[in-house]
Amino acid sequence: MTALAPGRNGAAAVPPTRTGRVLTFVAAVVMAGAAAFSGMSTAGTDRRLVIVPLAAVLAGVLATLAFTRFSAFVLLILGARASIDLFKLSGPSSGNTLTNTAVARGLDPSSILAVLFLLAAALWLIAQYARTGHLRGSRLRLALVCFSVAGFVGLPGSSQPQASALEALRILSVVMMYVVLEQLITTPEMLRKVLTAAYASLVFPLLYQLYSIASGHSASEVLGSYTRLTGPFAQANTFARYLAFMIVFGVGILPYVSRRAKMALAPMLALSGVFLILTLTRGALIGAVVGIVIIGIVQRSKVVLGGVAVGVLAAAVLFPSVGSRFSEIGTSSTAGGAPTGNTLAWRLNYWTEVLPLANANPVTGIGLNVTQYETDAAKQPHNDFIRAYVETGVLGLVTYIAMLLAMVGNARRAVSRSRPGTLERGVAAGALGCAWCYILTSLAANVMSNVVSLWYLITFTAAAAYVARRHNPHPTHNPALPSPARSGAVQR
Repeated sequence: MTALAPGRNGAAAVPPTRTGRVLTFVAAVVMAGAAAFSGMSTAGTDRRLVIVPLAAVLAGVLATLAFTRFSAFVLLILGARASIDLFKLSGPSSGNTLTNTAVARGLDPSSILAVLFLLAAALWLIAQYARTGHLRGSRLRLALVCFSVAGFVGLPGSSQPQASALEALRILSVVMMYVVLEQLITTPEMLRKVLTAAYASLVFPLLYQLYSIASGHSASEVLGSYTRLTGPFAQANTFARYLAFMIVFGVGILPYVSRRAKMALAPMLALSGVFLILTLTRGALIGAVVGIVIIGIVQRSKVVLGGVAVGVLAAAVLFPSVGSRFSEIGTSSTAGGAPTGNTLAWRLNYWTEVLPLANANPVTGIGLNVTQYETDAAKQPHNDFIRAYVETGVLGLVTYIAMLLAMVGNARRAVSRSRPGTLERGVAAGALGCAWCYILTSLAANVMSNVVSLWYLITFTAAAAYVARRHNPHPTHNPALPSPARSGAVQR
């Protein structure tokens, strides 16, 4: 894990040997937890008796790392976040209000990690501000913070305050990840470390899915007549969104990484593409295709555009179930005697049922995550724009749209300021493709608080923000900080 190694100048807060011992202990705890979970689940013991104590121990270890080597802590959790949903205690976040309670979700390792990250990040940011008197800011950060605040403003009017508070914290963890990375990514070396950590997260989900298929017990879920891959996640939709962001950004940077990195990244992206197709998640598939097309246009790459066309045709021929899934749009289908909730007709009908809920409080909404408690279908709105309006009111909808505009604007600035044929242009193009992938997916899905996917989307967005800031033709300068010319912070 060279991405986690201290710099060559040796200026680390903790001696490398201590960091090595901490990371080794973390790995040991993870392996012990996996072994214990396997044995206890075979014996039929309650998962909570195994996972919660181990999560508490691991949280203590991570807390130690967070307060000694914060940057290593951030890189580590970026590399591990896509794997820990395998130990999730609660069920899917939508359509399961009886067993998927706020208490159960609060005990999930992912929730514990989010809270730990929020506490560590808040203290680190306070320390950074106290030391320098300045934190890097941007319009995107302001929009993200405002949207997060809108979620908390609606808490007093929520009929499910625990569920709303937990959802608000989940969104806050995404916002905080962006704020932290905006401060951390200040050099090309740190940019590479962050991207390495993000793609290291892809290794376990791919290996886990391969192993489950080889063992004859594929990690999957059944939807009507379809079997959809889920990877280490609770739902195929989550796996699909995560893969879509990783594929789109990966296509953007692939031509510009080192030969060794390319030999590792290319097979991972190819396998991710196959698994994305087999999730049969239409929104993620459409978003990924559009995102890659945008990258091809930005980079003026006939190879990328031609590859998209070939990939779409190959998917239609080799995986007939994909064509069948898309042919269902606008038709009526059932699974277990109830609507699947995935047809266009169902969505349109459900949106007309959900929208009037906002009439009770149009300014601040009915509360985050409350929609599924107020409808017979017990589902989220399946449209993040409608969800923003219903659950966070006009205030939340305006800030949500502002956040999306700022995200696209951030990536466009990075594209315009980076040089063609460089890794930075690849980062910028990948972030722009991911931004549009997210927007298109959000039109018919619940992605707004899908932390495991959004942490990586926001990571790529922060990487693009660094590119735009590094090549800003009109940089702002804080007099309390060293001038860029003397510090070498800006390289032309």
